[in-house]
Amino acid sequence: MNANLNGLLEGKIDFEGQKLVETITRVALVVLSVISFIVGFALQSLQVTFGIFSAGSIALVLLIVPPWPIYNSHPVQWLPSLPPTSSSIKS
Repeated sequence: MNANLNGLLEGKIDFEGQKLVETITRVALVVLSVISFIVGFALQSLQVTFGIFSAGSIALVLLIVPPWPIYNSHPVQWLPSLPPTSSSIKS
């Protein structure tokens, strides 16, 4: 059970996944800000403005924080390590 929990909480994503998360976050926060401002202005209520923004932010956190499989669709292929040679070892 502990290994499964560690695997879920580790949160490894690839570089393309990081780029996707950054784009989603940036666009969603701008859209969320505009929508919450317009609705709050129309209703003349700061409580509604901050309520909409808070609910949207919580939904956004649930969308971007877990390491969903879509964020790992481009795994990094590292080069194999080279064996040490005598010329690279300095004495």
